[in-house]
Amino acid sequence: MEKAYEVWRWIQERVVATVAALLLLGTTLLALLEVGRRYILGFSYEWQQDAVTFFLLSGVFLYFCVAQLTRSHLSVTVLPEVLALAGPRGKAVAEGIKLLALGFSVVFLAAVVWWGIPEVEDSLKYEVRTESLYFPLWPFLAVLLAGFAFMAVTMAFQLYFSIQKLRGRPVPEEPVEKEGGH
Repeated sequence: MEKAYEVWRWIQERVVATVAALLLLGTTLLALLEVGRRYILGFSYEWQQDAVTFFLLSGVFLYFCVAQLTRSHLSVTVLPEVLALAGPRGKAVAEGIKLLALGFSVVFLAAVVWWGIPEVEDSLKYEVRTESLYFPLWPFLAVLLAGFAFMAVTMAFQLYFSIQKLRGRPVPEEPVEKEGGH
């Protein structure tokens, strides 16, 4: 299981994060080009607004799993932190709450992906397009589901290793983003 997680982390850190970063960089450059063209040259292309919006969102969607991997996403931890201060029993209850939340999140994301697949299929079947009518919508919906699926797999690994840690078994160390983003 540890080898599988190591491979999964490598894919996220090297492939998914790189693709997301390139999408975000390309979208930013396209947005700057659009601003320059609109305000300096006085014209713009209708499709560029959709391109910027949907490619930016795609980069963010793909980055979901990387944020989960490093646990650098927004999370509400007040209750577990307060319970952890209440001594050993409180700490155990806090760990239990974290496990329940992680388990619920895996199931929730799996359900979103499962029920989202027909939405992608319908978007493809009915040829749903973005507002400018230039881009088909299904690739962006597929990227959203892929981001959620990747995040669910990451959470499933984290859930497994959290349980193993509670059982006193050795687990791989999680990469954690340092404060300040360095």
